[in-house]
Amino acid sequence: MRICAIIPAYNEVRTIGEVVSVTSHVPEIKEVIVVSDGSTDGTAELARQCGAKVIELGENVGKGGAMKIGLDHCSADIVLFLDADLIGLNENHVIKLLRPVMDGEVDMTIGVFRGGRFTTDIAQKVSPFLSGQRAVRKSVLDRMNNMEITKFGVEVALTSFVRKNNIAYKKVVLEQMSHVMKEEKLGWKKGVQARLKMYWEIMKGIYIARSEE
Repeated sequence: MRICAIIPAYNEVRTIGEVVSVTSHVPEIKEVIVVSDGSTDGTAELARQCGAKVIELGENVGKGGAMKIGLDHCSADIVLFLDADLIGLNENHVIKLLRPVMDGEVDMTIGVFRGGRFTTDIAQKVSPFLSGQRAVRKSVLDRMNNMEITKFGVEVALTSFVRKNNIAYKKVVLEQMSHVMKEEKLGWKKGVQARLKMYWEIMKGIYIARSEE
């Protein structure tokens, strides 16, 4: 059973190295693909140094588009999606995401933070289906349309797709894990603007998912 990890990344030089290094050391994962989504800060170079196959995009196409491009370059039975800005990721987290899919228990897992930081714990408790940490059978992803246009709404669209088609999934708790908030990356003003843009793209993702029902 071949497993590939896909990590979409936009200017995540602060965290991409650790995410790639941890993922690369999990024996079950045969390939780690980082899709540098128009990054200008050294993300691609560092990811490559840490052992990932890197696809560099000349312009930012959005999270859904980056994930779709990664899928187009991936030959696997199971795909692991991870965000590039994770804090506290370890090999046990990766195995917890993969194991239920590998064992045939479900076709998709969704990772939910717990015990990392208060802000991210609360956000994922309120909206667990926005989590970017997932293991999914490639056969499920191959059936999904419009991933490339959902941008930050990709997780909502994916969750809606599996629910609509009665595909088995489960939430997996990822202890002591978090991620860097947009306000920390960009400063308060730009961070809030980026967050509002993300919410707008999530709403569009919901609309796209519902339009396909």
